[in-house]
Amino acid sequence: MSLTERKAPSSQRASGSKHHAGRKTPLRIPDVLFTGALAVIAVVFFFPMLWMVFSSFKSNSAIFATPFALPTEIDFGRWVEAFEIGHIGQYALNSIIVTGTSVLGILLFGAAAAFAFSRYRFRGRNLLMGLLALGLLLPLQSYFIAQSTMFTQLAITDTRWALIIPYTAMGLPLAVYLLKVYLDAVPNELFEAARIDGASDLRVFGSIALPLLRPGLATVAIFSALSSWNEFLLALLYIQDDALKTIPTGLLAFSSRYVTDYGLLFSALSIVTLPMIVIYIVFNKQIVEGITAGSVK
Repeated sequence: MSLTERKAPSSQRASGSKHHAGRKTPLRIPDVLFTGALAVIAVVFFFPMLWMVFSSFKSNSAIFATPFALPTEIDFGRWVEAFEIGHIGQYALNSIIVTGTSVLGILLFGAAAAFAFSRYRFRGRNLLMGLLALGLLLPLQSYFIAQSTMFTQLAITDTRWALIIPYTAMGLPLAVYLLKVYLDAVPNELFEAARIDGASDLRVFGSIALPLLRPGLATVAIFSALSSWNEFLLALLYIQDDALKTIPTGLLAFSSRYVTDYGLLFSALSIVTLPMIVIYIVFNKQIVEGITAGSVK
């Protein structure tokens, strides 16, 4: 058999593989139905927010007369008025302080606890993990009375600490379990090599564990920030000083017992909602990567 004859089958196979690779995979009906269902769900969840933004440019009479009609004009003066009358700037500053401090505490304590649970075996480890699991299962109402009594005795009610402490505590269980999954997947030889080189536990945690936890930390930070930013019950019960109120409770100023200015209320809601949605969209890739990486590992 000649050399050209030997090469012929391989060239035919190559041309066949190129022809096969050039073909487009036909869309299956289940895939089309699934995509369509997701699109419908997205529209259902997106429509209320869009309606809120459009209603913020309308008067109360227009909202009730033609609730689903587009506004006749886009005037951001209503947003400026809502910002000034409703003291949104002060409420936003309080929310930023409370949310930022809570998220920082969740990331720091959550990463340290995850490192300890993942890399050390000590007495009471399973018991502590079980207590953290209760934090994921028990509702806020189940321990609210005991928590309120403690805060009253400590004289921290009507202070920002009355929100920072419970927000941090409520975010820790999820943070510990999620970050522990990352560290469990890291080969133990990596940490042993660092200890052989003389690295202390603190150095191992700061130089090896934290860089590896970046995707998980980003995911925990976003979810914790959204939860703390939107929390209403504790902010309503613990904070009475108007100068310390966060955005969810501060928005109550737009509603009185008999009259509610829905135009200003929707303007204020748009001001405080849109930035969080933008942040979620910007960091959506990190959130998805963090969740999927943790689940795969």
